[in-house]
Amino acid sequence: MRSGELAAAAGVNVQTLRYYERRGLLPEPRRSSGGYRDYDDDAVALLRVVKAAQRLGFTLDEVADLLDTGRRHPTPDLQARARAKLAEVDQRMADLARIREDLVRVLDARCDSLTHCTCPECPLPFVSLGTVAGGPA
Repeated sequence: MRSGELAAAAGVNVQTLRYYERRGLLPEPRRSSGGYRDYDDDAVALLRVVKAAQRLGFTLDEVADLLDTGRRHPTPDLQARARAKLAEVDQRMADLARIREDLVRVLDARCDSLTHCTCPECPLPFVSLGTVAGGPA
């Protein structure tokens, strides 16, 4: 199949195909007698695997490494990497929960400025951004 057909089948655009080829995620396809790229069904499956891994939170570098490891070793370390990615996601979620709590406190207190807030019981650490204690650094 040609580039446009592959892109449509895998749910990506043609520029993504070219980028994945340059990155080595997608092997360079055969060429037709007219010089067009000619992809097989394995390319569709590979692109779907790459996109699924990205939805799991893996970066393209991590996906490339996982694919490379899987090609070189009969027992790739996806389980260990998935555990590590899960721990990373859990940490980000905890960080976002703290940020959310802080934003709710700012909204509840009706803070109106980072530097000269007039709300009672302001949860923000008040500083004067125009001056630095002890003079210029």
